[in-house]
Amino acid sequence: MAADTPLNDRLDDDDYPAYTMGRAAEMLGTTPGFLRALGEARLITPLRSQGGHRRYSRYQLRIAARARELVDRGTPIEAACRIVILEDQLEEAQRINAEYRRAANEASGTSGPG
Repeated sequence: MAADTPLNDRLDDDDYPAYTMGRAAEMLGTTPGFLRALGEARLITPLRSQGGHRRYSRYQLRIAARARELVDRGTPIEAACRIVILEDQLEEAQRINAEYRRAANEASGTSGPG
C-alpha cells in the first residue's frame, strides 16, 4: 500500500503490515521464534520494512493465533500449519461455492438454498 494512502484506509486494511515482530509476538502471547517458525513452515510470510524488519498484518496474526491454539493443544507445528492452510482453503472454497449458488439462483429466478 502506498505511503500516500489515507491513514483510515490503512487502519481498516486487514492486509496492511502494521505490526512489528515483537508487537505481534506480544499480542499472540508467544515468542518471535514461534513467528519465525510459522514463516519457515510457509504459513505466513511477513512483509519487510525498508530496514528489513518483519511486519505482520491483522490477517496474518489471526492465522498465527489459530496455529498457536493447535500447537498449545499438542499438535506439532508443521501439522498445525498444514491444518490452518487446509481450513483457510476450505473456507475460501465454501465462499466461492456460495457465490456460484447465488448466481445460479439469480439466473434461474429462484431463491433460497440450492
